Amino acid sequence: MKLEYIPTVCPYCGCGCGLNVVTIDGKVEGVEPWKRHPLNEGKLCPKGNFSYQFVGRDDRLTKPLIKENGEFREASWDEATSLIASKLEEYRGEDPDSLAFLASARCTNEENYLLQKFARAVIGTQNVDHCARLCHGPSVAGLAKTFGSGAMTNSISDIEESSCIFIIGSNTAEQHPLIWRRVLRAKANGAKLIVADPRVSPTAKMADIYLPFKPGTDVPLMNAMMNVIIEEGLEDREFIEKRTKDFEKLKETVKNYKPEEAEKITLTPADKIREAAIEYAKADSAAILFAMGITQHITGTDNVVSTANLAMLTGNVGKRGAGVNPLRGQNNVQGACDMGALPAFYPGYQKVIEEDATEKMSCAWGCSDLKCTPGLTVVEMMNAAAEGKLKAMYIMGENPMVSDPDIQHVKESLENLEFLVVQDIFLTETAELADVVLPASAWSEKNGTYTSTERRVQYIRKAADAPGEAKDDWQIICEIANKMGADGFKFSSAEDIFEEIREVTPQYAGMNPERLVKPEGLHWPCPDETHPGTPILHTEQFATPDGLGIFFPVEYREPAETPDSEYPFILTTGRIIFHYHTGTMTRRSETLDREVPTGFVEINDEDALELGIKNGDMVKVKTRRGEIEITARVTPEIMKGVLFIPFHFAECAANMLTSADELDPEAKMPELKVSAASISK
Repeated sequence: MKLEYIPTVCPYCGCGCGLNVVTIDGKVEGVEPWKRHPLNEGKLCPKGNFSYQFVGRDDRLTKPLIKENGEFREASWDEATSLIASKLEEYRGEDPDSLAFLASARCTNEENYLLQKFARAVIGTQNVDHCARLCHGPSVAGLAKTFGSGAMTNSISDIEESSCIFIIGSNTAEQHPLIWRRVLRAKANGAKLIVADPRVSPTAKMADIYLPFKPGTDVPLMNAMMNVIIEEGLEDREFIEKRTKDFEKLKETVKNYKPEEAEKITLTPADKIREAAIEYAKADSAAILFAMGITQHITGTDNVVSTANLAMLTGNVGKRGAGVNPLRGQNNVQGACDMGALPAFYPGYQKVIEEDATEKMSCAWGCSDLKCTPGLTVVEMMNAAAEGKLKAMYIMGENPMVSDPDIQHVKESLENLEFLVVQDIFLTETAELADVVLPASAWSEKNGTYTSTERRVQYIRKAADAPGEAKDDWQIICEIANKMGADGFKFSSAEDIFEEIREVTPQYAGMNPERLVKPEGLHWPCPDETHPGTPILHTEQFATPDGLGIFFPVEYREPAETPDSEYPFILTTGRIIFHYHTGTMTRRSETLDREVPTGFVEINDEDALELGIKNGDMVKVKTRRGEIEITARVTPEIMKGVLFIPFHFAECAANMLTSADELDPEAKMPELKVSAASISK
């Protein structure tokens, strides 16, 4: 018997925890925490502890599948990739923009880099996106607008040096348990914790100041905090003068958001807003943590801009224990963005609309037909497919049939395509609709890199062989590209691909396998091989052209839908500790699935009493998009008039109810966190 421990990185949230995959005779049998790892220091959350259980499932995809007469049949790799290559060739010849590609926050940097390169350099379309559009697109847009860089400003470890932590739109205790550990350490050191949430979540229960607020009213809440800070003279005048511009514009806007006025909109007590603002402003170092609770709105970019305004107003940028910190929900959502799996950006956030960037990438990739116009976002792709403008899609490791808003519309859109390819480890709800399904390797079966929420680039290592004929995603992309006669896809390893990434991505230029193999990895930007990496951004100047942070005043805009007599509740959605994204992996982990086997809807106990709903009743939740049947969880720990459903469960899918009708004008984010809903027995 051969027992091995292979150090790697957890495949779940964006924390980037280190763990050892335990193999016996080459088969994955368990995981052990990696005690030397600087982020989690030998601790894992429930998902990390049982991350090995889905890998060996007997329903893993092992052979390519081709659909004929509505049924799948097994095929050889040669037949499947030849069919795909000929179809893509055909559509490319007619119109490259009739094709679209979805990359994946669960695949490696190398694989995401190659898929966006394939879309652009081989097909000639900018239609490439991934699920960051539906989680942190507004974080990229909002922080790029204010700070010049759309990423977490600080490291996870320095959160514990904060003297005040403001959490909004994040149930950190459940969503990012190893970041929550740092928050608890800060509290133990005397830090004050402020939590704004419509639910008394496990995170909110630990707050020193809890701010209940109505979903979709983030802007007036934060504007009111800024109003108090300026009224009390607690702004950091030196920081504002030396390192920012347009403060007077902000001051003019927030003067109209007195806490008493904000209370009418947010339902947050004015005295609580005042208390939170003063606590945050007086702290030596105050950190803001947020997640999809503030980004998944048609005002998501405005919400993120508000966090940046608040941080700059108090001088809480560019130092330890401070900053604005979007917490990424998936293991490589930061990396997929960095790699250019976005329709408006090449690798390293080089803008598609800038001719210099397009010329640089054209030269690097040896292609001449790159367009300077951004492609379609994932929601726009679905709309284009429904209208017949999009003919074919290639989806790598994404499951929009559970993760995207208005699932009925998504289904109709995908079924309207002439050709759909899905590359995944299981036959997901999306893969079932495909014409060709390609079996891919799981996280423990390949080498490569992930980039965590704190911009830490880390090496992942192959611990076991993939089942059957499954291949690494990058190998599959290369095989199809080579069949189409493309140059630039003759890679023999993930390391080869990373060398090319370094050449075209300025933030990654100083990284190499020798440096990344260490448990610490490297934080980008890391411009050369002598550079130590950058755990904290904006220490001396912002990443804007003139080095100054920009205040952008934001006015309150109502959500796309507000409650009415037919739909009197606000429905919001989120994660729970035992499950991940669309449940494809965690629901195949027997231990995690046993904890929470299906979904539920939280309803306030007073609302439930009025409607005659008891805890455990089966209820119907309905919106303008559709309806689901789901079990009621009656609790005083959610605001009156608000419902909450976790989005991991396909059989009672929260996203059957959410809307994609209106989008954030800058980030193209739909209104996922506020839907007008009804509930009945």
